Amino acid sequence: MDFELNMKQAVIRRTARKYAEKRLTAAAVEMDRSGTFPLDIAEEMGKLNYFGLEIPTKYQGAGLDPLSYAIVVEEVSRVNSAIGLCVAVHNGVSAAPIYQYGNKDQHQKFLIPMATGIKIGTFCLTEPNAGSDPSSIESTAIRVGDQYILNGNKMFVTNGGISEINLIFAKLQQDKMKGGLTAFIVESDRPGLKKGVPEDLMGNRGNPVCPISFYDCHIPAVNRLGKEGEGFKIAIETLRGGRIGIASQALGIAQAALDLSLKYAMERYQFGKPIASFGAIQNFLADMATDIEAARLLIYRTCNLRGKGMEHLKESAMAKMFASEVAVKTTKTGVQIHGGYGYTKSYIIERLYRDAKICEIYEGSSEIQRIVIANNLIN
Repeated sequence: MDFELNMKQAVIRRTARKYAEKRLTAAAVEMDRSGTFPLDIAEEMGKLNYFGLEIPTKYQGAGLDPLSYAIVVEEVSRVNSAIGLCVAVHNGVSAAPIYQYGNKDQHQKFLIPMATGIKIGTFCLTEPNAGSDPSSIESTAIRVGDQYILNGNKMFVTNGGISEINLIFAKLQQDKMKGGLTAFIVESDRPGLKKGVPEDLMGNRGNPVCPISFYDCHIPAVNRLGKEGEGFKIAIETLRGGRIGIASQALGIAQAALDLSLKYAMERYQFGKPIASFGAIQNFLADMATDIEAARLLIYRTCNLRGKGMEHLKESAMAKMFASEVAVKTTKTGVQIHGGYGYTKSYIIERLYRDAKICEIYEGSSEIQRIVIANNLIN
C-alpha cells in the first residue's frame, strides 16, 4: 500500500480544506449556538458534489474512490463537525445502499436527486427498544397487494429534520417471512410519516437529529430496497462502509483539536515563555499527533481494502473504534492544554470536546466494534 496521496487525492484535500475554512467556519459557530442547519450551504455543497462523493458520474455523482470520500469528510469535519456528519451519513449509509441494492428505476427516482444534494437522505435503524441489536426492531411492514403498510417509531435519525428520502428498516408480518427485516425507501412527504421535534444535542448541534414515526404509512412495493427479508444484510453491509465516514469525522475533529492546541501552546505565555516549551505540554502534543496519525492509517488501510473490493469488516470496526476514542481523548487533552479558557465557549476546543463524544456511540458503539473485531479474530 502506498501511504502517499496521489495527485487527485491531494487536490481533493486542498480543495475541501479551502472550501470548509472559507464557508463552514462561521456556520459552525452559529449552528452550535442556535441548533439550526444552514440549508443554503447544503444547497451550495450539493452543486459541488459533496452529497454524491462515491456515486458514479452517470448518476451525477463525483465518482470518487473510498479514500477521497474519507478525506472530504475529514476536512469538512475538521471545521464543522455537524455538517461533516450530514455529509458522512447521507453518502455512507443512505445514498450508498440505494446505489448498491437499488434497481434502475430507484436509481433514477431517488439516487440522482440524492447525489446532487437536491434531496438529503437518512438511515433509520435505531428505535426506542432497538439500538445495538437490530433483531429487536419493532417497526412492522405488512404487504397488501402492491403496497406495504408501515407502522413504528425510529429515533436519533441523523439529518431527519431536513431529509426528503429515508431508508427505513421494518419487520415483515407475513407468516412466510415472520420477523424478516426489510428495507424501504420512504419519502418524507408520504401520508402517515411524521417527524418529531429535533433533539437538543450535546454536540453536533446543527445537525437536525429527530425521531420519525409511521402510522399506517402506505409504501408502494417498488420502494422496497432489495428483496423481502434482505434488510439485515443491507443494514450490516451498509454500516461496514458507514463506519469509514464516522471514523473520518472523528479524525477531522481530532485534527482540529491538535491544530488549535498547538497554536494556543505557541501563543500562551507562562513564566515568561510559551507553554509549548514545557515538557508536560510537549508530551500532550506528541501523544495527540501520534494517535491521530495511527487513526488516519487505520482509516486509509480500510479505504484501500474497500476500494479493491476486499473484505474489511474487521478493519472498518477498528478504524471507527480507534478514531472515535482518539477524538474524545484528543479533544479532552486539548481542553486541558487551553486551561480555564478551554472550558469557555469563547474557544473552539470546548465545542470540539462536545462534538467528539457521540463518535463513540452512533453507527455502532465502541463496545459493539470490539465485539465485531473479537468475533472476526475468533471465527
